[in-house]
Amino acid sequence: MKPRSSRIAATAAAVVVLAGAATACNRGSATDSAAGGKPALGIDLPRADSDFWNSYAQYVKQDATAQGLNTLPVSNSQNDVTKLVANVQVFQNTGAKAVVMAPQDTGAIASTLEQLSAKKIPVVSVDTRPDKGNVYMVVRADNKAYGTKACEFLGKQLGGKGKVAELQGALSSVNGRDRSEAFAACMKENFPDIQVIELATDWKGDVASAKLQSTLAANPDLGGVYLQAGGVFLQPTLALLQQKGLLKPAGQPGHIAIVSNDGIPQEFDAIRKGDIDATVSQPADLYAKYALFYAQAAAEGKTFQPGATDHQSTIVSLPNGLEDQLPAPLVTKENVDDKSLWGNGVGK
Repeated sequence: MKPRSSRIAATAAAVVVLAGAATACNRGSATDSAAGGKPALGIDLPRADSDFWNSYAQYVKQDATAQGLNTLPVSNSQNDVTKLVANVQVFQNTGAKAVVMAPQDTGAIASTLEQLSAKKIPVVSVDTRPDKGNVYMVVRADNKAYGTKACEFLGKQLGGKGKVAELQGALSSVNGRDRSEAFAACMKENFPDIQVIELATDWKGDVASAKLQSTLAANPDLGGVYLQAGGVFLQPTLALLQQKGLLKPAGQPGHIAIVSNDGIPQEFDAIRKGDIDATVSQPADLYAKYALFYAQAAAEGKTFQPGATDHQSTIVSLPNGLEDQLPAPLVTKENVDDKSLWGNGVGK
């Protein structure tokens, strides 16, 4: 058993050390001869049809290089759990000592997590929390807070009255459920005179656009829209409103208030133009940074405990592991130019 101070010294050059780190035991079997003896890490990207996840992919590449990690060829499961399972099998066959994934269907991945656990291959899950199956660490923001922040913002924008369309993510995903449940609870408690029109989309932009079009036809007095994922919903939503002559700048009569989730550069540009009013910034940069940090730590046999970290987050206990809940600020016209927001720095 190595003391905490020696662990910090051994890893400080590669990663930011978390205050939540506890005891660490090195496993001799968790090292490879490649990359200076560092263990091999398997990384699966969840999809390539979202600006948010494409930004995350950029950060993964940058951080893996910056941290000098030994990564196997990165795969992309393309929002298909069958492909994710196959990609993970490749990681097992090629010597992965830890796996980073972001399962979009959080219920269907349980058996794969059980298989990895049986083989003592720890898993870091990014942005989504698997419903069942052991995970070493979930790197995620508080998604219930996303729904609550969106509700509070829209409720105030509408003065507590009117109609709001909610473009929900997949309800098979814990993120879709958390955001939807929190948004509904907040509206019921704080803005009972606002009618929420729930539109399930399965995280698909074309489905969102079609359902929003029907909603607008039936509800010409629609006052607001909540986009649970700006990376897939922003462009089709703005295109539809533009086509219908409903894309009025914020502050002008007829403006439909819009709050989004993700924090991508396109959302920031839309806020500056007045096309949308706000977004909750999911930390794509921190998702990548700490996913890789935890994967490396897991492969080296280190453990963590619940509690505050030194990066403004809190590690909490789950029935099937731990979760590092990263901060996700609300972005409006008042702070959209803040250079500390990842959406203002990605790709630069």
